[in-house]
Amino acid sequence: MRVLIIVCVIFVGSSCNDSSENTKTEKQVDSIKQQLTQVYTPGLGEFMSTIQLHHAKLWYAGINGNWELADFEMHEIGETVEAIKQYCTDRPETKLLVQYLPSAVNGVNQAIQQKNLQLFRERFLLLTNSCNDCHKANSFGFNVVTIPNAPPVSNQDFKKTN
Repeated sequence: MRVLIIVCVIFVGSSCNDSSENTKTEKQVDSIKQQLTQVYTPGLGEFMSTIQLHHAKLWYAGINGNWELADFEMHEIGETVEAIKQYCTDRPETKLLVQYLPSAVNGVNQAIQQKNLQLFRERFLLLTNSCNDCHKANSFGFNVVTIPNAPPVSNQDFKKTN
């Protein structure tokens, strides 16, 4: 009988502890949720500016035959597109972005893998036009992307190194 009483006391005591622990855990979760609402998340414009920079760097890497850098820049563009899909899911532009870019991106990637400058120039133009087509479809036609005519940064050498 004593054992039964001791087990009951332990059970009741642990139940009380669990309740206060649950309350403490719930408060911690609520606090974390509140903090998460204040975490900075880049907007679509910031992501697009990042793509624009990598687009320009991609051009200079490609026309200089720096295929390793061109491949790197394509990966950066891909990572940014993935971030857009993750953080801008509520934007209607995101749905069109994933429709317009994949074939153009694949084309540039093929040119890079083949290390074919002429094909790169053609596919890069297709990529640039796909960006503009997406902008037009999203009522951002005023935001026109062009083939760069000056390097985007002055502190990077785009020529192929050995």
